[in-house]
Amino acid sequence: MKIGFVGLGAMGHPMARRLLVAGHTLCVYNRTTSRADDLLAMGATLAPTPAEAARGAEIVFSMLFDDAATQALTFGPDGIATALSPDAIHACCGTLSLEQARALRDGHGRLGQSYASANVLGRPPAAASGTLCVILGGEAGILARLEPVVRAFGSRLFTAGHDPVQANLVKLSLNFMIMSTIEQMAEVFTLNEKAGIDPHTVFDIMTGSFFDAPVHRNYGKLMVEGAYDPPGAPVTLGLKDTEMFLAAGHDYHVPLPYASIARDRFLSAMAMGDGGRDFVILLERVRHDAGLCQPPEAPDA
Repeated sequence: MKIGFVGLGAMGHPMARRLLVAGHTLCVYNRTTSRADDLLAMGATLAPTPAEAARGAEIVFSMLFDDAATQALTFGPDGIATALSPDAIHACCGTLSLEQARALRDGHGRLGQSYASANVLGRPPAAASGTLCVILGGEAGILARLEPVVRAFGSRLFTAGHDPVQANLVKLSLNFMIMSTIEQMAEVFTLNEKAGIDPHTVFDIMTGSFFDAPVHRNYGKLMVEGAYDPPGAPVTLGLKDTEMFLAAGHDYHVPLPYASIARDRFLSAMAMGDGGRDFVILLERVRHDAGLCQPPEAPDA
């Protein structure tokens, strides 16, 4: 299948690579063109604009950092929508505000174009191994065409509903569950550390008993090892997603007090100059509040 891919960041690049490995014909666009070098060596072609990535494609995936980039590269001059065939699908994989998700749905609808959400759960290593979870939203006929292609980078697919915006809300909700779990683990590790219990010991007990889900194993391991650099997902991204979740609560008149705690932790991390580090560094903000100002030492090899 001929596929366009717009946005080759930390998640988009391995997703695009998986599509190539699956045998699809791929045309990619990224503002920093060097990000595509290895994909071009594998047979992809480089488009000078998002419109050219979309031209002639059966499906165009976008994986962009925020609302502004998604809006500009979809509906701006030389954007995806300017060249998307009536028979093609734009599948947006990025984490967006509900306002932007509605703008994509309605904007493509006014143009008579097919649109779906294909939000992903997982970090870059999961994208590289093709084991992302994918939350789909859109009309049944569109999703039926999209699902076989999405399986190139997603091992588990879920359908949130016929409205693409529903998938965006589920994605924001599950991202918040990651943030709140990190906050829980940060408080637990810090309390036990102050009592003289090594956080690694707590982690081993935690994941060896009732708390062995991937969110505990993967993020907890990063936390107790102080693996904040390079970031899999930076503080700035965590703050963006949490604020969008809070905005969704405002839309539906649902108080979200735990989300406010996570937002304040992220703001504190940014105030300390840690905006570009992995968002599990929230642990250090909890430790700081508890009078533990130095990162824990890594265990002896």
